[in-house]
Amino acid sequence: MEITWLGHSCFRIKGKEVVLVTDPCSPDTGYTLSKVQADLVTISHDHPGHAYLEAMQEGYKVIKGPGEYEVKDVYVTGLPSYHDSEQGKKSGKNTIYVIEMEGVTLCHLGDLGHPLSPEVTGELGNINVLFIPVGGNPALAASAAADLVRNLNPGFAIPMCYKTAAEKSEIDFPDKFLKEMGLKDLAVQPKLVVTRTNIPASTQIVLLDYSH
Repeated sequence: MEITWLGHSCFRIKGKEVVLVTDPCSPDTGYTLSKVQADLVTISHDHPGHAYLEAMQEGYKVIKGPGEYEVKDVYVTGLPSYHDSEQGKKSGKNTIYVIEMEGVTLCHLGDLGHPLSPEVTGELGNINVLFIPVGGNPALAASAAADLVRNLNPGFAIPMCYKTAAEKSEIDFPDKFLKEMGLKDLAVQPKLVVTRTNIPASTQIVLLDYSH
């Protein structure tokens, strides 16, 4: 499968038979999506930066909220969480999605705003590709994001929801997170191709360039 970043928390995950898009973002974020095609769209929460379905071409199925879903041999599990560290009192609820697609397990954390309990971490299981917010305010701060990557130990960890030249939100650049992970001057990639056989044994951080 081929993973490209469309900006903010929005990714296109293109498999052999199915295209899945996560959290389509509104122009208010600074990223402009133009009639993106997908079979499936996951929505982590109702904020415009994560639920801008106007950017999508017709013909998709929306997955929204906790539950178990199966569409075209793609299995999606939505797990309840919060957008802040006060059980949603400030910014509301958030849904984490675990996606089983072509033998690869992906996990999109949405705008998760708190550490995960050992029980939830165990429920997530063995993650091959983790999409994790690293810009803070009110999602995970850099240190909490780094701790979560270490706890989940995915094959690939892809930062999202951080400051870029396009991003208008008052969030941090990824540098703090990368420093927490012991990295600097990490090369940006245009896309990530993932198969069942190329998943690294120890976590590899992948910075993707957003599609213009």
